[in-house]
Amino acid sequence: MTALIGLAALLAATVVVGVVMKARQGRPQRDIPHEVVQPTRLGADSLGTTATLLQFSTEMCAKCPGVHRLLADVAADREGVRHLDIDVTHRPDIAKHFHILQTPTTLVLDRDGAVQTRIGGAPSRDVLELELTRLTGVPAHV
Repeated sequence: MTALIGLAALLAATVVVGVVMKARQGRPQRDIPHEVVQPTRLGADSLGTTATLLQFSTEMCAKCPGVHRLLADVAADREGVRHLDIDVTHRPDIAKHFHILQTPTTLVLDRDGAVQTRIGGAPSRDVLELELTRLTGVPAHV
């Protein structure tokens, strides 16, 4: 009987964790440490002059190609915004450093490379546009 109660408690805890994680998918988090990202550590030559959309992907991520297209499109629509896609499949050091527990994960960086927003899962265009407008003060070109 004790084992059955323990199993039920474990199942309930798992369901609660799953519901919480699902609710956080694609939502921006702003209460994060504002680390300054060095582009050379990522294998990039530079960041965007206004902002950078930093995407973390893996080879087996089903949503990553769609997020890549979305972020590249959003960056192309805004002057000074750059999109960088870092494949962490063979870079566990980067995944560990940035606490990447799921892919895709997107970080929105300001002009100095400071992390301003973190989005786990597939972000929507609206969320990205709002974050960039909040960061730069410039609305998207329509």
